[in-house]
Amino acid sequence: MSAGWLFLAAMIVAYGVANLLQSIAAANTDLHHGFHPRLLLRLGRHKAYLIGVGCQSLGFVLAFLARRDLPLFLVQSAVAAGLGVTALLGVLVLKWRLPVAEIGLLALLGGGVAGLIVAAKPAPSHQLGLAGRIGLTLVLLVIGAVGFFAVRLHGARGSVALGSLAGVAFGAAAVASRPLASVHSLDRFVTDPLLYLLLAHSIVGQLLLGLAMQRGSTTAAVAAMDAAAAVPAAVVGLLLLGDEIWPGRQWLAAVGFVTTLLAVIGLSFYAEPQHHHEVAGRHREVVGARRQ
Repeated sequence: MSAGWLFLAAMIVAYGVANLLQSIAAANTDLHHGFHPRLLLRLGRHKAYLIGVGCQSLGFVLAFLARRDLPLFLVQSAVAAGLGVTALLGVLVLKWRLPVAEIGLLALLGGGVAGLIVAAKPAPSHQLGLAGRIGLTLVLLVIGAVGFFAVRLHGARGSVALGSLAGVAFGAAAVASRPLASVHSLDRFVTDPLLYLLLAHSIVGQLLLGLAMQRGSTTAAVAAMDAAAAVPAAVVGLLLLGDEIWPGRQWLAAVGFVTTLLAVIGLSFYAEPQHHHEVAGRHREVVGARRQ
């Protein structure tokens, strides 16, 4: 059995814990209205956020290792399964009250990811050429430009919009990491432009995710991020990077991917906020970790 499967399972848990801890920190930080790295410094004052970033970094490394053998359509969709871990911990630790619709969507998400696991065929990646690297650079510039205006949105719309932009950034990082994970020479690894594109997209995605989590439901922000990260990366992986599906299971991969995507989109629209901010002048009051 490929070690990629073990990395995949550990990645799901790590991302689930990271989402919860970063949400707690975002709920206890002044609502930020600008697209500025200063938010990361403010969030960094909270131990929960730092531990959450540590878990996310661990998940990032595990995902990187999983992409060495496993196709992007599986790894990116499996990242969304971390929502189930986040929701379970939220219920157990923070006493979140999940509506029945959200529980059903989480179950649907799990079924979709299970279908992808059965359909995915482990295989090494093809390399990404110069055109692909230029494309990743342009995507980074577009994300930054759109994010500058998207920070003006608030509430559920702000969570979904900023979460989606974060997802595009993380999806681009995934595309860069799939061929990079196949590089075995340290010299080639540290001089490959894909490494620095991966880091740049990840930093921008992290900033956008922090902004998204401040504006409403954690589940909505993360679900929108996962949906936006999965589709472009899956398409690029199948068309350019040599991702494979077991013969005769193409239908299962299609059904699993669509089911996962619909569940994630549903969560982004129907999830209830677990926290919100009330700002009056310079006074801040943070209301719980869940909606009363």
